[in-house]
Amino acid sequence: MGFWLLYGLNLGLGILNVTYRGYKMDDKFKSRTSWRQKLENHPEGLPKVVAGPSKWEKRFGGRRVLVPTPLLVDGLIRKVKKGRLITVAQIRERLAKDFRADSTCPLTTGIFIRISAEAAEEDLRAGKKRITPYWRVIKADGSLNPKLPGGTKAQAVHLRAEGHKIAPAKGKKPPKVQDFEKALV
Repeated sequence: MGFWLLYGLNLGLGILNVTYRGYKMDDKFKSRTSWRQKLENHPEGLPKVVAGPSKWEKRFGGRRVLVPTPLLVDGLIRKVKKGRLITVAQIRERLAKDFRADSTCPLTTGIFIRISAEAAEEDLRAGKKRITPYWRVIKADGSLNPKLPGGTKAQAVHLRAEGHKIAPAKGKKPPKVQDFEKALV
């Protein structure tokens, strides 16, 4: 009986809405921090170059690894002109070079690309015209990124509008930009 007092189930329209102590579960997991705040208020102490253990030499190509800030990643993406593309690997290489590091942390770079993209979408919803062109970031093999806002479909729409041809997905592999090498910065 206690279970039914704490949880309320609404099965209207075929969608399961779960409430817990008066909160919808969607509300419970929604961040109170905007993507713009996450972009601008980076963790203290970043950027920094960390010296890692010897096993990092094989994995990262050296022991000195840069942990960037979201604004550094966003700044590089903003420099990519219409019709051009940049890979995640190029972003990491450029940041490492700028900070005289052997490489840039792939995990934080990926997270910060996502933060930049989500902040751009927030800016668009707020009526801003000039936003970070996150859709111009592709993977090293030319494939689209399913983790960006709207997934690969939305990214493909943006890229087609800029003149790129998109090869369809094959099996579980995402769609790719055809001849993407010609458009790289």
